[in-house]
Amino acid sequence: MRKLTTRELQRISVEEFKTSSKTPIVVVLDNIRSQNNIGAVFRTADAFRLESIHLCGITATPPNREIHKTALGATESVTWNYFKSTVESITFLKQHDYKIFAVEQTDFSTRLDLFIPPENKIALIFGNEVNGISEEVLPLVDGCLEIPQYGTKHSINISVAAGIVIWDLFVKIKKGKF
Repeated sequence: MRKLTTRELQRISVEEFKTSSKTPIVVVLDNIRSQNNIGAVFRTADAFRLESIHLCGITATPPNREIHKTALGATESVTWNYFKSTVESITFLKQHDYKIFAVEQTDFSTRLDLFIPPENKIALIFGNEVNGISEEVLPLVDGCLEIPQYGTKHSINISVAAGIVIWDLFVKIKKGKF
């Protein structure tokens, strides 16, 4: 066994990424405090060729040294937009026919493993590390997704949660499991 070389991995250039077809998912970051989490989400968005990221509220924006530490250049490939509030992002997304899902534990959330993605474009909202999704956002979403958890914390770091949810939906979308 050996590691694959960069050539064997067939990595595409930033220019090729920008013109390639994208997975129909937009990530919305709702007041994320940690710039390392923001950078990690950029890397995940790059890995699965997501459409874009919406940075909302207090969420920091590139160029930013701390974001760059974990993004490792993904801020150059992934399209991103800044919105003063997550509500503004949701308004924009609804005008462009996205189905919007908050990743949050609620009384009406759907377990991720049981979720069947809609056939149209999806936006995923990930909330603040301490407070989760903003209260004014929940009434505006089409649904909530919950990652089943069985430990004592019932909380997963936002960048880890984003990786889990994006991977799950990427597989379901690419395999046509609608």
